[in-house]
Amino acid sequence: MTNSLFEEKLQSDEFLVTTEIGPPKGTDNSEMVEHIDLLKDKVDAINITDHQSSVMRFPSIGGCLLVKEHGGEPILQITCRDRNRLAIQAELLLAYSRGIGNVLCLTGDSIDVGDHKEAKPVFDLDSVQLLRMIRTMESGTDIGGNELKGAPKFCLGASVHPEADFIEPQLIKFDKKIAAGAQFFQTQSIFDLDSFRRFIQYAAQFDVKILAGIIVLASARMAQFMNNNVPGIMVPQAIIDELSSVEKGKVLQKGIEIAVRLIKTIKEENLCHGIHIMAVGRERIVPDILEAAELVRVSPK
Repeated sequence: MTNSLFEEKLQSDEFLVTTEIGPPKGTDNSEMVEHIDLLKDKVDAINITDHQSSVMRFPSIGGCLLVKEHGGEPILQITCRDRNRLAIQAELLLAYSRGIGNVLCLTGDSIDVGDHKEAKPVFDLDSVQLLRMIRTMESGTDIGGNELKGAPKFCLGASVHPEADFIEPQLIKFDKKIAAGAQFFQTQSIFDLDSFRRFIQYAAQFDVKILAGIIVLASARMAQFMNNNVPGIMVPQAIIDELSSVEKGKVLQKGIEIAVRLIKTIKEENLCHGIHIMAVGRERIVPDILEAAELVRVSPK
């Protein structure tokens, strides 16, 4: 039996909303708790990022436990970059034993972009192998074939990059992730809806849920940085020009308007099953985005 309320919602026709919270770099969790309390009743699940951009932070599992304690539905992020298969399996057993039922399986950003460039990346598994390993654990054995005294059960997610420069490798890995057991996908940020529509046409042949990634752009400079440094993301020049055209102090509001516009189009055209909002350190604006996009929940869960 899974611990996942989110899995139940995935099986409905409801338009789902997830978001993510970045843990602190240190032991002071007060701001993260504020964000959890702000968002827990406004979204269907909250991702806690796992050393995002290879920057060492408070761990995802710790943040997920806080989400549970405060009445929210957590999604544990696990990257293959930092731990070998023993450590990952142990963390999964801990997560399940504490009522965490959702896992997003990721390869992980390169060490080179983070704040510990001397660290040794592990990559004992890749994201497809991670998915397979978790399904093996659910069958009652660890990845070494040894019997488990109590098996976990998870709702498994993965990532996909619909706007990658070369889409074919992404589609091949997308297929492999589904075959390995992925039930839902949170995409890399969507800006080009034509590319996203083409991806959705391909994805429609599979029984899997797609949540479109929405990044809130805070400036034209941020958009240009992402174009130059983040694989799989390409902010169109028209959007960069739109951000550049507004006066200083109103650029974030323009970024919110762009995000809301994308969300409304995705929902109105029924392109996919929901959205995943990435506010990148500005979690407090997520309720404003949901209200403007007419996605406010009528009552708390």
